[in-house]
Amino acid sequence: MRIITAAIVGGLIVFGVSAVFHTLTPLGTMGLSFLPNEDPVMQAFKTNIPRSGLYFFPGGTMGKMTEQEQQAWAAKLRSGPSGLIVYTAEGLEAMEPRQLVSELIANILAAAIASILLTFMAAPYITKAISCALLAVFAFLSLSASHWIWYHYPTTFVAAELVMEFIAWLLAGLVIAKIVTPKSA
Repeated sequence: MRIITAAIVGGLIVFGVSAVFHTLTPLGTMGLSFLPNEDPVMQAFKTNIPRSGLYFFPGGTMGKMTEQEQQAWAAKLRSGPSGLIVYTAEGLEAMEPRQLVSELIANILAAAIASILLTFMAAPYITKAISCALLAVFAFLSLSASHWIWYHYPTTFVAAELVMEFIAWLLAGLVIAKIVTPKSA
């Protein structure tokens, strides 16, 4: 029962802290930019990209190109532009309830994993809390750092992501560690 309680409370803390960061501080938008001259670019997207997806450009068939095709692709990459587009062809509503609920569920599931791991630790309370925050650093290094390295996500974007996640999970860890640690420990 302690793990379930810790997961729900920890997930709510991460969800709430993230909401504060994204709505009340500049951290939530660091590294994001708007397209200049957006209307013709969006029209070009509508005309030329029929399906939603994750698009890398300049395109190529990784690993399936001839030597000549690889050289041509490398030349296009060097001359620029290059990038990664997360594209949704159909319209969206801002902050749909489905998105918020999905985010909360993801936070609760992550907090459940953290809660389970903290129950395995024979360590002082503060060590457990800091370990929870270190899980955020682990996840960042495992995923977000790769996005920065390979896809050139803006440094300010990934740095802000690291700060937000570390703080959110440290705060959640302070509570999760208190809940999952037996009173006799």
